[in-house]
Amino acid sequence: MEQNSRTLEEQRNEFKQSKLLATPIAGLIAWLTVFISGLLFSDEVTVWVLFVATGSIVYLSMGISKLTGEDFLNQSKPKNTFDRLFFYTVAQAVLVYSIAIPFFMEDYTSLPLTVGILTGLMWLPLSWIIDHWVGIFHSLVRTIAVLLLWYLFPAHRFVCIPLAIVIIYSVTIIILMNRTKQQSQSV
Repeated sequence: MEQNSRTLEEQRNEFKQSKLLATPIAGLIAWLTVFISGLLFSDEVTVWVLFVATGSIVYLSMGISKLTGEDFLNQSKPKNTFDRLFFYTVAQAVLVYSIAIPFFMEDYTSLPLTVGILTGLMWLPLSWIIDHWVGIFHSLVRTIAVLLLWYLFPAHRFVCIPLAIVIIYSVTIIILMNRTKQQSQSV
């Protein structure tokens, strides 16, 4: 294991400087795909679109990170403990499918609820890492919206819930872009 000479605080400050746009853009694309599928296709088709699209977010974000300048796969940049922690939160989001799948087997319409809420929880630790409220906003608003929509529109769960998540991602991306602008202006 490579020894890191920078303190954790130095690494955290370095991580805070990241744009952090690739993953939410990937999430937006994935959930937009689910939304469109919910509009055009049966729930049975949309279930599989949801599994594939949300399961692909991590891979999609790796590609998008090259376009945003974050380049997750760049081996030449110094190791950062908080990059590693962030990837652990991504792994946590993937592991929650172990909760979503059994509920899906009992009631397939539970899928937008379970995946929508559980995969959004990774935003909470991100708020602490970057010392910004955006992750708390994303997790709380997403959880409340998904839960309410699941109860309010039972016949339209595969449309309303993905649409709400797309809107929340859009707002989150705007917040992150403004955060990045504020950071560059204060330097």
